[in-house]
Amino acid sequence: MLEPIYNRLVLKISGEALAGDEGYGINPKVLDLISDQVIEIMEMGVEVAIVVGGGNIWRGRSGVGMDRTTADHMGMLATVINALALQDALEKRNVPVRVQTAIEMRQIAEPYIRRRAVRHLEKGRIVIFACGTGNPYFSTDTTAALRAAEIEAEVILLAKTIDGVYDDDPKINSNAKKFDKISYMEVINRGLGVMDTTAITLCMENKIPILVFGLEDRDNIKAAILGKKIGTTIEEV
Repeated sequence: MLEPIYNRLVLKISGEALAGDEGYGINPKVLDLISDQVIEIMEMGVEVAIVVGGGNIWRGRSGVGMDRTTADHMGMLATVINALALQDALEKRNVPVRVQTAIEMRQIAEPYIRRRAVRHLEKGRIVIFACGTGNPYFSTDTTAALRAAEIEAEVILLAKTIDGVYDDDPKINSNAKKFDKISYMEVINRGLGVMDTTAITLCMENKIPILVFGLEDRDNIKAAILGKKIGTTIEEV
């Protein structure tokens, strides 16, 4: 039997991925797909932390004419909705889950405390990080990089609606080339939109590899932790 190559990871799930084909809101089938895959790798002894985006409900840049800080705070609240939905889906499968938020809302979630998050992981619980970093002007991609560094995760699994990193938008350009492996600096220099520059830089400084893959294949997360070749790996090349 193949053994996982990672002991602790951060799974970053975009809001768009949670919406599925509907493009907005939360698709229950996607929640089920994610939950089943996460349970599979947990049963292999992998510690799983999850960062959720909020773009399926609200994106800060959608607030045209709105104060940027206010718009970003609304986006943070959207991530809490997604985190609670994912928590519910996992708990229905008898998996222990804790949601931690960067902005305190104690009635529904724990405040983010690094040591507590690590302890949850060590006890076999899933930790879902919501509210981004708690600060405007920072994306949930940056949150994934920051939390991964803080909890000493070995990799970031970046689950998206496309199956890797391309040199152009594959939804527009059918001739776009997919990378199997690419360096942090090349992603930055080419201006590839897979993650924002702050997130990529933080991963580069902390030597955290990023594996970008499509969420639609139910075996992708398991394949990733077993070291199989899927998607695109971003690391020092």
